[in-house]
Amino acid sequence: MANVAVVGAQWGDEGKGKIVDWLSERADVVVRFQGGHNAGHTLVVDGVTYKLSLLPSGVVRGKLSIIGNGVVVDPWALAEEIEKIAAQGVRLTPDLLKVAENACLILPVHKEMDVLRESADSGTKIGTTRRGIGPAYEDKVGRRAVRLIDLADEATLARRIEALLLHHNALRRGHGQSEYEAGALIAELRAIAPRVLPYADNVWKRLAEARAEHKRILFEGAQGALLDVDHGTYPFVTSSNTVAGQAATGSGVGPGAISSVLGICKAYTTRVGEGPFPTEQDNEVGQTLGTRGHEFGTVTGRKRRCGWFDAVLVRQTVLTGGIDGIALTKLDVLDGFKEIMVCTAYRLDGALIDHLPATAAAQARVEPVFERLEGWSQSTQGARSWADLPATAIKYIRRIEELIGAPVTLLSTSPRREDTILMRDPFSA
Repeated sequence: MANVAVVGAQWGDEGKGKIVDWLSERADVVVRFQGGHNAGHTLVVDGVTYKLSLLPSGVVRGKLSIIGNGVVVDPWALAEEIEKIAAQGVRLTPDLLKVAENACLILPVHKEMDVLRESADSGTKIGTTRRGIGPAYEDKVGRRAVRLIDLADEATLARRIEALLLHHNALRRGHGQSEYEAGALIAELRAIAPRVLPYADNVWKRLAEARAEHKRILFEGAQGALLDVDHGTYPFVTSSNTVAGQAATGSGVGPGAISSVLGICKAYTTRVGEGPFPTEQDNEVGQTLGTRGHEFGTVTGRKRRCGWFDAVLVRQTVLTGGIDGIALTKLDVLDGFKEIMVCTAYRLDGALIDHLPATAAAQARVEPVFERLEGWSQSTQGARSWADLPATAIKYIRRIEELIGAPVTLLSTSPRREDTILMRDPFSA
C-alpha cells in the first residue's frame, strides 16, 4: 500500500485541514511529524466543525492517530484538546491516539521565553504564535529537554528540570526576569502527567507493525515549506523542518516508507507574521482576496497578508520538498477577477533570477515579474468535475502546472470536502 506525506507548499494556511481529512478517510493511520500546537486545521465532518491544533486530523474519523517524535508537545494543550473534541462527541482512548514517548515537551518556561523575545525591542520580530514552540525545539537540540516519558519517573524528571532551568534561568536573568522555581514546575508536571501518560507509546514500533500489515499511512505536516528552518525565508521561519523529508525522521520510519508527497497550495498566496512576501498586494486586490478567502488564522485569529500566486516560490518548494503533485485550494476565491497575475520570476538589483535568494536582505529586495492571465466571471465554487470549470480557469491551472513543474492532482473548490476534483489518488502511487 502507498503511504502519503502531505506538506504545505507555501507559508502554511494552504487548506491542509480539508485535504488531510479527505485523504484520512482513505488511510488507516494518520501521523503528525513536526511542529507543535501552533498548527491550525479546520475540519468539517457531517456538519460539525472541528478546530485542531495538535491532534492529527484522523481523530475525527476514528483512525489510529499518532503524534510523532518530531512534534513538540504541550501536555496541557494536548489534554485540553482531547477534552474539547470529547465534548463534540469524539472520545479518544490510548488505542486510538498514541504519542511518541520520546517527544519533547513544551513547558510554561518556554512560552514565557517566547513572549519575552517577541516583545523585546530588538528590531527583529519573527511573528511567532508565542506558544513556546521555538524555545522547546532549542532545548531539544541542546539536549536539555524534558520528554514525555520523563513524566513517568520522578527522579529522572527532577534531573531534567534541573538541567533545563540552569539554562533558562540564566536567560531569564538576562531579560530582567525572576528565576523559575524548579519545585513549582515539577508540581505542575506531576499534576498533568496522569492525563497524558496513558497515550505515550513506542510509535516507531507501531508504525513498523502498520507497514507490515500493509496499512495505508498518511503523514500530516504542519505550517509550510517556506517556513522550514533550513529551506524557508530564514530567520522568519518556524523552528522545525516542514518539508516531506521530516516525515520519516519525525515519526521513526525510513524514507522508503513514503511513497508519494502531496503539496498543498492556494491558487493565490498568503502569509501570517513577519518576513518577505514578494507578491503581496497591500491594496484593494489583497483586501478582496482576504475577504473572499476568510483569511484569518485558525489558531491565532491573525489577519493574513495576501497576494498573487508566486510560481517561483512553489517551484522551489516542489524541488526542496520532493513534491510529486499539488492539491490546489481556494480556486473559487479568484472568481470574478477580470485578470489574474502570476509571478514567474524575480528581479534582484536589475538582474532576472528564477529563485528566492538565501539572504534576508536580498529576499527583501526582490521584485516580482508578473504574467497577466485572463480571469473568469463564472463561479467555480462547488465544482466537482473539469466540465464544471470555465475554460479560462482550466487555462490558469494548466499554466501553474507548467510554471511550478508539478501536476495539479487534486483541486478544491470550496471548504466542503465533497467539492473536490481528483485527477490522481496519491494513495495509488
